[in-house]
Amino acid sequence: MENKKIVLLAGEGFSTHAVFHAINATFPIAHVIIESPVDKKTFLQRRIKKLGFFTVVGQVLFQAIIVPLLERAAGKRKQQIIAETGLNGSDIPAHLVTAVPSVNDAQTIALLQQWQPDLVIVNGTRIISKNVLNSVPCRFINTHAGITPLYRGVHGTYWALANQDVANSGVTVHLVDAGIDTGGVLYQAQVIPTGQDSFVTYPLLQLAAGLPLLQQAVHAALNNTISTISVNGPSKLWHHPTAWQYLRNRIFKKIK
Repeated sequence: MENKKIVLLAGEGFSTHAVFHAINATFPIAHVIIESPVDKKTFLQRRIKKLGFFTVVGQVLFQAIIVPLLERAAGKRKQQIIAETGLNGSDIPAHLVTAVPSVNDAQTIALLQQWQPDLVIVNGTRIISKNVLNSVPCRFINTHAGITPLYRGVHGTYWALANQDVANSGVTVHLVDAGIDTGGVLYQAQVIPTGQDSFVTYPLLQLAAGLPLLQQAVHAALNNTISTISVNGPSKLWHHPTAWQYLRNRIFKKIK
């Protein structure tokens, strides 16, 4: 595997740094492509068209008011999780990083075709187009914060707990296709939060549980021994909670 080339295709953030360091320690990553976030105005316009004005207002209120309060309360717990699990959020070496406007930009395709990776690891990007996925003859692998297909989209553990479905609170490592978390499942693991945890710490628990699975997937992919597993259950796409959804679940179900 010494001559195998890995590219990390990602959005900016703590989880991307943690993924890089966890994988790079065993399987050196040759290049990192970081996309810029979607413009907020464009993002909101698209979200309103898809979910409706009322729902999006509730999501914005949740992110603007409730999440900062949760972050403030969870500071010590987040540091505890990071320390206990060894998550490394330090900077990625700058010489490995190339910034692009979007994961679906022509520049991304040009870079992938230039580098010809043996594997692309995906983390925290927008939905990747078929043009990008078909631009190089290798697999794309992603770690999803939820058990698919039941909890596609975002905040899988939060929604599983809100549905009193702790058995499906967890993380999935899967192949990437042009759908939203619909690619073949490689590995899954359950995540059981403690009473100290909340909406803002669930993702750290999922990240910590997912990284060993991602390491297994990378090893299998580079050795051409990768295989998918069959999963059961309905497929459902979940979005950010609204302020009123969160408060209702907090009051009546004690889900933080």
